[in-house]
Amino acid sequence: MSGDTVVEGRSGHRARLWLSPGQVAVLDAQAHAARAMWNLLHEWWTMMPQGHRSLQAADAAIRQARKEVDWLAVLPAQAAQSVLKTYHRAWINCWEGRAGAPNFKTRFRSAMAVDIPQGGHLHVKRVHRRWGMVNIPKLGRVRFRWTKNLPVGKRANEQNRITGARLVKDPLGWHIAFRIQTLEPQPAPHPGPEVGIDAGVTIPLALSDGNHQDHGRPARLPDGKADRDKWLNADEKATLLRLERRAAHRKSFRKPGERTSNRLRRTYDQIASLRARAKRRATDWQHKTTTALARTYGVIVVEQLNIENMVRSARGTIDEPGKNVAAKAGLNRSISQEAWGRTAAMLAYKTAQRGGRLHKVPAPGTSLACHACGVTTPGSRQDQARFVCKNTVCGWDGNADLNAARNVLHLYRTGHALVPAAGGAVARHARRVKPTTAR
Repeated sequence: MSGDTVVEGRSGHRARLWLSPGQVAVLDAQAHAARAMWNLLHEWWTMMPQGHRSLQAADAAIRQARKEVDWLAVLPAQAAQSVLKTYHRAWINCWEGRAGAPNFKTRFRSAMAVDIPQGGHLHVKRVHRRWGMVNIPKLGRVRFRWTKNLPVGKRANEQNRITGARLVKDPLGWHIAFRIQTLEPQPAPHPGPEVGIDAGVTIPLALSDGNHQDHGRPARLPDGKADRDKWLNADEKATLLRLERRAAHRKSFRKPGERTSNRLRRTYDQIASLRARAKRRATDWQHKTTTALARTYGVIVVEQLNIENMVRSARGTIDEPGKNVAAKAGLNRSISQEAWGRTAAMLAYKTAQRGGRLHKVPAPGTSLACHACGVTTPGSRQDQARFVCKNTVCGWDGNADLNAARNVLHLYRTGHALVPAAGGAVARHARRVKPTTAR
């Protein structure tokens, strides 16, 4: 570490809460109140004349609503203020062209969440090697799984502390996501080697040095099709198939416009629980793999992928229908399941924390050109796995993903790297001096 320069980092940590049924009911009520607060605020904002819209007027309307409506009062006052701030931020993002206009939140399609903006209200304490305690407004002390050393107790100060948290519910239950601010010395440059990475489906991460990273489980079924549920074991796959058939059977009795029955909704919840378990295993693999890569390599080069365009449907229109629609839909599901964007985001902040660098290069042509001679010859990529250079003076024969990874690294070495990817650390600014983007 070089002690002269310090960097300020902002990160998050998610932990599972262990709640009683009564506590779950309280948090569910708060989450529904937060969603209703958003919808009422959106209706008030859109109906109010433009000259009368202001944060002060919206804040007064929220305070009045919490006094007059009992089921809105279950939401803590700080959480209600956070709903207002988030809603106003959504409009700012819309005005600046970063997102669309905010809209109403539906009951069953919106994530259930409650914000705790003040970190001082949490009073986080570690009580055991595996357990911690946190104070949640209107709920009291709650246990959570301690899986990371948080800046609490003697480790906490003005620069290293928990600034807030957000309670989020997924199919596996309620979780708490801590917002953490740290101030640490700038890490010394990483002395490790350079490596190029090609993201794929059959080989998730192909490295230019041949040290490919896979999931440790078959990516395809015996019939050659991609295994959508590869993160589930055989018993879980059988359970998932049974639940999906049960859901389809129960759905067949529902008339158009009729409300979903409680039995069908419980079946949907069971399916979502299995899907969430598979996603958690995939995310765990991503964290372990990206941590190992950040520790090993000093410079990591990846492709700048436009994933949104890659997973676009091939159905086409009625006049011009698409081709191989089913195969493209299967490929889109496989690409979405690999979550390449999340892998790149993890590599960005993990390399920055260890003194390494993450660079991105243009993606077009990396899979078609030969890394040995640099020539792009039609037909060189014979299939998904094999690349045979058709250039008569070259003739390189090997794995196609390895060839693409070496092309990625070659683009970086020849000066084709794009703007370096942002890491998890930013430069420390002097007090009372705002960054340019904040002005």
